[in-house]
Parts: sequence; C-alpha cells; structure tokens
Amino acid sequence: MDFSPTDEQSAIQDTFRSFAAREIAPVAAELDREPRFPRELLLGAGELGLFAMRYPEPDGLGMDVMSYVLAIEEIAAASLSVAAACTMQSLMGTYFVHRFARGDVRERLLPGALTGEVLGTICMTEPDAGSDLLGLTTRAEERDGVWRITGQKTWITSAPVADMFTVLARTGEKELSFFLVEKGAPGLTVGRNIEKMGVRASITSEVAFDDVPATCLLGERGGGIAGLREVLAEIRVVTAALALGVARTALDEAIAYSNERCQFGKPINRFQAVQMHLAEMAVDLECARRLTYWAAWRSDQGLPNDHEASIAKLGASEAALRVCEASSRVHASYGYAKEYAVERLLRDVRFTLIGGGTSEILKVNIAKGLTR
Repeated sequence: MDFSPTDEQSAIQDTFRSFAAREIAPVAAELDREPRFPRELLLGAGELGLFAMRYPEPDGLGMDVMSYVLAIEEIAAASLSVAAACTMQSLMGTYFVHRFARGDVRERLLPGALTGEVLGTICMTEPDAGSDLLGLTTRAEERDGVWRITGQKTWITSAPVADMFTVLARTGEKELSFFLVEKGAPGLTVGRNIEKMGVRASITSEVAFDDVPATCLLGERGGGIAGLREVLAEIRVVTAALALGVARTALDEAIAYSNERCQFGKPINRFQAVQMHLAEMAVDLECARRLTYWAAWRSDQGLPNDHEASIAKLGASEAALRVCEASSRVHASYGYAKEYAVERLLRDVRFTLIGGGTSEILKVNIAKGLTR
C-alpha cells in the first residue's frame, strides 16, 4: 500500500521546507546557544497556517494529518526546538480550547491561537506524576460557581510565554478534568526555567497554582482522560514526525561530512566502516519514514490508530536516536564539537524518546495491545 504524499501534500511540504531553510536553519544554532524562545518564527509558521491546519473550518483550514506531519517534519529538520514549540502550540496548547471553549472565551482566544499570536500550553506533569496521570495531586474545587485550582506542575513547555494554560486537575477521587487558566490569574506563578540538554529554545518551566480561579471547565467534569485519548494518537504520530525530521538532517550531515573529510588520500566515505554507518542510517531513516507516514495515513482514513501510533512513535524515535549516534561516529572528534550541527542533533533527538510517552510506556502499551 502506498503512503506517499499526494501532489497537494507535497506542495505543502515544499512550502514549509522553503520556510525552514530560509528562516529557521540559519538561526538554529544561535537559538540553542542562547537559548531564547523563537516567537518570531512561530508567527511566521502561523502566517503559513501551521497552527490552523488540524482544525476544521470555519475556525481552521481543515487539513489532514499527513499534511501536518509533512510540515512539522520540515521544521524539525531545521530545528527541533522550533518544531517542539510549534507542536505544543498547534496541538496540546490549543486543542481543548478549540474543542470545548464557548462564547466570549472562544472568540477572545481561539483566533489568536490559530495564528500564533496567543500562545498556549498544557499542564499535566507533576513532580511525582508523569506517566501515572491518576497520581496527579493538583486539585480543582468549585466554590461559589468558580473552579479554583491548587497544585504544582513541572516540565511545562512554553509556560514562561504562554497566554493560556490548559490544566489537568483532580476533581474527585478517580476523576480528572481539564480547565482553562489565563495569564495573570491571581495565584498563578510561572517558576524557574528547567535547563535542558536539548531543545533548549523550547523553554520549559515549573508552574504553581495557589487557589487560582479557572476561566472555565473545558469539557465535562471527569472528562480529562477521555479528552486526552481523543488527541493522544495524533500527538504520537506527530512526535514520530519530529524524530523523522531530526534523523533526516543527521544523515544529510554525515553524508556531506564523509564526502569532504579526507584520510589516507581519499574521502572517508570510500572506507567500508563509514559506508556501513551510512547504510544503517539510511535503513533506519526509511523505516522511521514509513512508520510515520503509515500511522498518519491510518489517521486520515479514520481507522483505529492508538496501537499503530504507539508503534510509529516508538520505532521512529528509537531509529532517530541510532541515526544521530551513527552520524556523530562518522564525524568522529568533530561530532563532539559544537561547531558541527550533529552535536546539537544528538542532544535534541532524546526529546523524542520522552514526548508523547516514554519508550518504556509505549512498549508496555504495545505489548498489551498484542495480548489483549
């Protein structure tokens, strides 16, 4: 079965490839060094429609998963930091507002979120609860018709620049619900930035809620887990696309370097040891591409995709790690030097092992799907 992009999808990919090459790639190393949030680049992506692609008309552009996957792959190939910030904005940071916000709240926030002018994030992870969502201790209580939230969140992408926070909180013993909290709400504190190994320009921090009034409940009370399941498969497919973009650049860097670097009177790509690295990288990259496009295609066909999305995310992220490691080996000492992009790629790619569910959690879920 052919999962190759259509002509229209390829045109979208070309548009974002040009944007990434022109605007993102030249500043990728600088963003990593500083690091600084790439707000101007998100606005540029928003002008091209990236954040509106996956939302239906009339609010968004109503495009398919494959189109979005191809766009985000191109951004990730230039900078995983920028791509990570873009995916937070276009998926988790906006999804629940689009899905559940109504009236003035929707009119005030959604249009800007779909252009990148209003920045969003999602607050789920806590110091003692990551994969174990039922272990969350952040609580929401309704008093005098207002939901008030108390608790601590960590590893919150884009929190220091966010205008709106989607917050997962406990509303009963085994009941989780999503709430919207806006920047400036009393009791809301964005804490210290977390210094990370990679994706450094996608800034991450702690967030504290001290009896914070929520703007609104997003969806039904107790609907947190069900709401998350609506979008989780797509998050995993998109994380696979992030990994694919990084791996593609790592292979390109290895090919270019091995053609230029000479030892014993000839380019090192003439030596069998280097050729084996390149061949293995090409195989891993093609496997990652086919897994990612297969899962995106299944989403667009409306087929059950939770199991397949987990396979794609696990396979693509682990393959991308191997590709980046092999590229570093081809570069030898220079793979350890910041003047070469592969050093950044090797740090960045580890993000894809965590985002959308750790490899270990995905293996457990995949195995359960096989034996259920």
